[in-house]
Amino acid sequence: MLNSGPETAAATPPAAQSKAPPAAPSTSQLGWREKLSYGVADMGFNFYWANIATFLLIFYTDTFGISAAQAATLLASIKLINAFTDPLIGAAADRTTTRFGKFRPYLVWMSVPLAAAAVLTYTTPDLGADGKLLWAYGSYLAMMVCYTCVNIPYNALSGVMSADPQERSTINGLRFIFAFGGSTLVTAATPSMVGWLGAGDDVRGWQLTMLAWSVAASLLFLVTFLNTQERVAPPPNQKSDVLRDIRDLAANRPWVVLFVLALVIMVTITLRTTTSAYYFKYVVERPELMASFVPTYMVFAAIGAACTPLLTRFIDKKLLMIILMSATAVLSSAFFLIPPERIDLMFVLQAGLGLVLGPKSPLAFSMYADTADYNEWSTGRRATAMTFAAATFSQKLGTAVAVSVIGAVFTSLGYVPNAAQTVGSQAGIVWLMSFVPAAFALLAVLVMFFYNLDARLLARIQLELAARKAAP
Repeated sequence: MLNSGPETAAATPPAAQSKAPPAAPSTSQLGWREKLSYGVADMGFNFYWANIATFLLIFYTDTFGISAAQAATLLASIKLINAFTDPLIGAAADRTTTRFGKFRPYLVWMSVPLAAAAVLTYTTPDLGADGKLLWAYGSYLAMMVCYTCVNIPYNALSGVMSADPQERSTINGLRFIFAFGGSTLVTAATPSMVGWLGAGDDVRGWQLTMLAWSVAASLLFLVTFLNTQERVAPPPNQKSDVLRDIRDLAANRPWVVLFVLALVIMVTITLRTTTSAYYFKYVVERPELMASFVPTYMVFAAIGAACTPLLTRFIDKKLLMIILMSATAVLSSAFFLIPPERIDLMFVLQAGLGLVLGPKSPLAFSMYADTADYNEWSTGRRATAMTFAAATFSQKLGTAVAVSVIGAVFTSLGYVPNAAQTVGSQAGIVWLMSFVPAAFALLAVLVMFFYNLDARLLARIQLELAARKAAP
């Protein structure tokens, strides 16, 4: 599958001879109002995602009251289950037809159910041990399914607002500035909000904090719905066939590479993000530093994301991704050498990791949109939401793998919540902050060598797609 592809053929694929070509997609530049309006929704998504990635595990173990093994199993299991719902939701979005478009309506249809499920997830019921565990499974699953119902159409929207690859890099660069801004705000403000809103009662504090973030996210989703437009449509004679969509993706070499890459990178990021709360609580013994440590990453990641459109003008996307993940491996490994008292060095490396990982997300999502074009060029079919849905599938698998690794390490080393940790447990936490994510970053570098959709081939694809649409 990875050794074949229409880029090796001398002629345009047979799909180019379709008698009913699709309408020409817009390649004109988007206005700043639309670009910014698209981006703000990702701030809203990170009001949820940053809480999940940074605080949900420690909420379950230290406030909700379940063991690290139970919490890790819960998070990994739900991620796996939810991962398999992604293609279903992507298929549904691709087949949605309204006067507002295919993808935009989901931003308003599912925002309230998502908010309700999130509040229930951060609610601690007065139940026995078994009842609380069932509550945790049910509420978290509901939140993740609702999140997917909004997030996958939103991701797909970036692939149909414009057919211009550079415009896609720009809007995805902007969205991740907002995303990192949202993550910075959440990680910096959430601990204080829990204390203030709960007035000393963490159970109440977490519930009200999640309610506040959920309302804010819903308002941002509405802004995106009202101020964006869908311009790129699938071929008008394309027949609905979910299995065909899946087969097309499986034969799409660049997309397969990105699928594996997303899984590996998500493991890398989740390992460090989730472990950092434990690192500062039990190794550094300064848990209050979390309020500035993760935001430091987010601020510099936003700077890196803002540089993405400039970087892609001068560096091919494939090479740029290889450079970024190589630097990630080096900086993550260096974290192992920092003694617990050198907090300044921790923040310097955290800032460096933010700069090199910041462009990764907008770059990857721009590349996903490019693979949707590749799919249309090689098969004559377009399934934009399915392309992004399968991508989030791999990201959730990566998160599940990371949480499973953390849970396994903590369990094997005898982690005890809210107690002094053993030397072995502390060492495991340090490895999860350094060498383990570095190894996965190097694996991501290896994966990228199989990516074959370079700038020259992408330009050819755009020209040939435009020619098909202009043909009588």
